[in-house]
Order: sequence, then C-alpha cells, then structure tokens
Amino acid sequence: MVVMLMSMIKVSNLTFNYDSHPDYIFEDVSFIIDTNWKLGFVGRNGKGKTTFLNLLLGKFEYNGSIISDVDFDYFPFEVPNKNFNSYEIAKSHFNDYEEWKFEREVSLLDMNTDILDRPFNTLSKGEQTKVLLGMLFIKENNFLLIDEPTNHLDENARKSVSTYLNKKKGFILVSHDRNFLDSCIDHILSINRADIKLEKGNFSSWYENKTRQDNYELAENEKLKKDISRLE
Repeated sequence: MVVMLMSMIKVSNLTFNYDSHPDYIFEDVSFIIDTNWKLGFVGRNGKGKTTFLNLLLGKFEYNGSIISDVDFDYFPFEVPNKNFNSYEIAKSHFNDYEEWKFEREVSLLDMNTDILDRPFNTLSKGEQTKVLLGMLFIKENNFLLIDEPTNHLDENARKSVSTYLNKKKGFILVSHDRNFLDSCIDHILSINRADIKLEKGNFSSWYENKTRQDNYELAENEKLKKDISRLE
C-alpha cells in the first residue's frame, strides 16, 4: 500500500461565482482536507462539484484561499494523440516516470501489461479508463481528482476499480454510483443547499445522517407552522 506523507488542503473563506451568473456557487466556505483521505464528493448536479475541482486545479480566479503543498492531477485527462501507446502517453504526461511502476498499477487493475504496447485508440473505453487511472497513480505524492470513473465500466470492471481505489489514499472521488462510493471512501464532502459539510464515513453513513437531519428540519418546520396558526 502506498503511504503518502500527511499534509493538508486548507480552504478558507472560499467565494466564487461565474461572471455570467450573479449567484454564488460557493460563499465564504472553509474546511480542511487531509491528503491521506479517500474522499467522496457528493451533491446534486449543477451544485459545483466540477467547479470545485477546477478551482483546486487553478483554472478560475476566486476570493479566499486554497493552500496546499501537494500537486493535483485530474481524471480523466485529455490524451492529445490516441495513436500513441500507453507508455508514450505516460511519458508525455510526466516528465519522468518508471515503467515498472506503471506496469504494477495496471496489474493491480486486473489487466495484462501487454495492453500498454497497443495504440491507445484500439483499447476499449473501459481499458482506457483503467490505463489512465493507473497512470495517474504512478506519481505517489500527487492528490488525484477523480471525476466519474465508472461511466464506461461494466460490473466486473467497477469491482476491480473499486478494489484498486480501496487500497489507495489521497483522492477526491466524484461518482453517482452509491455502491461504488461505499466500497472505496472513508470521508464524505457534500455540497448542500446552504453550505459544504465534511464528515467521516462512507456514502451510506452520510446519507443516513442527512436523512435524519432532513426529517428533523421538516418536523421542526411543521411545528413552527402550527405555532404560527395557533398565534393567529
């Protein structure tokens, strides 16, 4: 198992909105992420998950601060020349890397290393997903931003990728697959209606807590309505 040196990603008073839209995506948001965590990232579509990943990558200007001493890598990244084989793509993505480490990661993803000699465009979508994911884990001290890795995976491939990620540390994982999240994360970052919350656990424990809190707020709201009617 790869052990990363513990460090923190500190988000302080983060405020951001797009020029074309007056409403804030994030407003005065603060939290700290341990770079050894396996962090699931959840929230309704359009609430800002991909935006936050892009902020970590430095693609947009924002107010507040994001302080980190790790480098970020995004999955899936664009492959400029898909006629290259996977070794050549890895060499173009990283200035230097060790082939044996790449082969190790591919083997851990239940694939034969012979696949790395084939042109990338001859691989299936699932094979391409696994190759790119394994490639990013070559850099052991990078923090990975993994965005919907299961889009092109069948059931067996999802299982092998979830087993693979469960043995890793140091990533944010965005996925709509609840079972997949449960199998490979130990913390949850959730974008809610009014804030962002961070808690320990998997998707199921977070969802149970959320449901309990939602039911409590609903009951309190109904109680308030009854009190108002009584006063009137």
